[in-house]
Amino acid sequence: MTRIGFGIDVGGSGIKGARVDLDTGEFIGERIKIFTPQPATPDAVAATCAEIVKIAEWPDAVGITLPSVIKNKVVLSAANIDPSWVGIDSHELFAKHLPGTDVHVLNDADAAGVAEAHFGDPLAKSGAVMMLTFGTGIGSALLIDGVVFPNTELGHMIVDGQDAENIASSRIKDVEELSYKKWAARVDKVMHEYERLFNPTVFVVGGGISRKADKWVPLLTIETPVVPAQLRNRAGIVGAAMAVEAGLHP
Repeated sequence: MTRIGFGIDVGGSGIKGARVDLDTGEFIGERIKIFTPQPATPDAVAATCAEIVKIAEWPDAVGITLPSVIKNKVVLSAANIDPSWVGIDSHELFAKHLPGTDVHVLNDADAAGVAEAHFGDPLAKSGAVMMLTFGTGIGSALLIDGVVFPNTELGHMIVDGQDAENIASSRIKDVEELSYKKWAARVDKVMHEYERLFNPTVFVVGGGISRKADKWVPLLTIETPVVPAQLRNRAGIVGAAMAVEAGLHP
């Protein structure tokens, strides 16, 4: 029998959910997307997640990613969602909006990393893997043989006196109108620092800009292999669904 899970990925602009074939990482049926409510308060976002579950007619446990550090089920940060999330007990919140449903909540980059380790490039399936997602900031996930060390937030590591994501996020590339060559030099500086401190066996690079990996990955000078993410915008949903089967409650 096919093992099926359901994942929801909460982003700053959209909240997306789908059934996932846990053996292949592929979606079963269409992805459901609803625009993220503004302001993206806890109750508004949780109600939207409940609406997605209702539309999908999904009767079982649900995995949900948040752009947040989550520890002991408590939300400790809020990126691109309302600041009122900080301090919220995610279990209590989703129990109110999805009564009787077992909900597993995790960081969005961690979910993407787990999904890529299982269904992405073969180099990411074992060893010490560092996934980096380049977008509004820099998301990160550290994995050992597919098992995640949660909530690393390496986009906030200080490089040359600044947060790494203020040097090398794709948002910075757009804001400063950097060429791929100039932006890749900044990414290279940040990744050299990650390489020096963590010595991963492979870097997986994601985010929308990974679609054009051929324009910047070859310009990097780090010694560690760098491979583009394979699941693209499916990774968060897939990782969320996988978290349910793994029984993950950060």
